Amino acid sequence: MSGTPRQPGLLSAWRFAVGMLTVFPVRAGTVDRAVAGRGMALAPFAGMMLGLVAAGVLIVADGLSGSALLAAALAVGTLAWLTRGLHLDGLADLADGLGSRAPSQRALDIMKQSDIGPFGVVTLIFTLLVQIGSLAQIQTAAPPFTGALALVVSCAAGRLAATWACRDGVPPARPDGLGALVAGAVRRRQAIAATAATAAVLALAALAINSGARSVCPFTPDQWVAGLCESIGAPASTSLALGLALVLAPSAGLGAAALLRRRAVRRLGGITGDVLGALVETSATVTLLVWVLL
Repeated sequence: MSGTPRQPGLLSAWRFAVGMLTVFPVRAGTVDRAVAGRGMALAPFAGMMLGLVAAGVLIVADGLSGSALLAAALAVGTLAWLTRGLHLDGLADLADGLGSRAPSQRALDIMKQSDIGPFGVVTLIFTLLVQIGSLAQIQTAAPPFTGALALVVSCAAGRLAATWACRDGVPPARPDGLGALVAGAVRRRQAIAATAATAAVLALAALAINSGARSVCPFTPDQWVAGLCESIGAPASTSLALGLALVLAPSAGLGAAALLRRRAVRRLGGITGDVLGALVETSATVTLLVWVLL
């Protein structure tokens, strides 16, 4: 029995996912490629956890201020804080590396520098504006709690992009670092299972929100004061639009991340921690943007 490889425990994998993707403190344990692979398969669920916290900020801020734009900015800022800004930093670094048009090794050296170049600054500003603007529009125009759902979906889609970026066959760009630890560590069946489980959980959440929208107290201060509670009907067209958004928006986000991953692998020779962060932000941003456009 001593020669049989030990399977990584779910708890160890979850600790790895939470410790790597969030600011939440977890007890560090021994991490090898098996634990890292299983942890990356759990990344979408860590994303949902982040999304739930940010969604709470969105709902409360919108209710207290009456400004969807301010609420969206606070929710996006909360996500940046909950992730230590590492995903945004990775996005800026990858933009500088790819934008330099330098050979792969030089581009990797540029990405390791602590400062942010013009490509990175512009990419960060553009990304944050799209995220905040899209989320504010969803919060304003959609039925109650749809903005919160869209935020959770975008967070899950962003981390699911990282799961697929770590599947077998994807090489690391460097022999050390996070990329070397997780690249190729997720088996295809693990990635498929993570995708299916994520879709099932989000579908149940959408169903609950769609059902609950038939009798909801609008979350605005003036109606709190007046003590009013109106009945909001959820027509078939609204349900259809929600279903389409739930399918097409994260699919577009994952597709955009896949294209960026392919570009990064061709230019850099593989993935790094910065590439994973960029994929997270790309998938999440495109998910929100497409949700608005549907």
